[in-house]
Amino acid sequence: MAGRKSDFTLPTNTLDELFSSQEERDEAKLSKIRDIPLEEIDDFPDHPFKVREDEDMFQLVESIKERGVITPATVRQKEDGRYELISGHRRKRACELAGFETLRCEVVDLDRDEATILMVESNFQRSQILPSEKAHAYKMRLDAMKRQGQRTDLTCAPLGDKLVGTKSVMLLADKSDDSKTQIQRYIRLTNLVPELLEFVDEGRIKMRPAVELSYLNEDCQRDLVDEIDLNDCTPSHDQAIRMRKFFEEGKLTTEAISAIMSEEKPNQREKIVLRGDRVRSLIPKNIPINQTEEYVCKALEHYNRFLRNRAERDSR
Repeated sequence: MAGRKSDFTLPTNTLDELFSSQEERDEAKLSKIRDIPLEEIDDFPDHPFKVREDEDMFQLVESIKERGVITPATVRQKEDGRYELISGHRRKRACELAGFETLRCEVVDLDRDEATILMVESNFQRSQILPSEKAHAYKMRLDAMKRQGQRTDLTCAPLGDKLVGTKSVMLLADKSDDSKTQIQRYIRLTNLVPELLEFVDEGRIKMRPAVELSYLNEDCQRDLVDEIDLNDCTPSHDQAIRMRKFFEEGKLTTEAISAIMSEEKPNQREKIVLRGDRVRSLIPKNIPINQTEEYVCKALEHYNRFLRNRAERDSR
């Protein structure tokens, strides 16, 4: 994200750096950049960001074929001697599609939690990030910060209005375009079953109702998925609130979910808009305003009978 500073920095105040020239430091950095066989590089465990084989990927493949990997990927070496990819999953896949056998990488000395924070930070520079990707990325990063001794004791309020001891989530908010409230909402999404989370990614379920649904247990969420498939519609915010309330009261049965989902939502009703001045001009002045609807309906019934009678005459 443009203009955003990373809160992850590698140590720069070692004695070697204090007493070495810039040329020596550049050479030391270059010594950590090497071409590593793709078969020796493992993806980051539970990597939350999807690698899509879309138009951008095919453009990247063509660029790598012509000029190679310009910006090295970032890896760390594991205890078994293999490498773990921290940043550069798209570049790795592009190299595979281009028929390359190696990936240009910078090898960094990081533990798992440091690597997790850097992985999330580097991938947040992407122009397009799905809600599910943000959700799991924020959770992974906060978990890593917690293991490092920083507090992440968020409450589970759906709108994020009761945050206690939120030092780490506020740090995340300072370094991203999302507020601390929005970050908490994203993290709640990790409690959704994959089918519901996919609906969020597709835009079929909005953030606010999705957060409410995240408080349902897995069985109730899967019953809801069945109802969504059956009725081909997703719950509104109001419906999601009521389902959560029923669940907390122990009343959210399969039948209750079905009843709520079968309701006609206001935005699904067809609206007929009539110009008041035009309609009123066709109604006798002795008809009171509160009888306008009844008069119009009777007039339409009369007109429909007229049309049917005319159709019958024309068919003879």
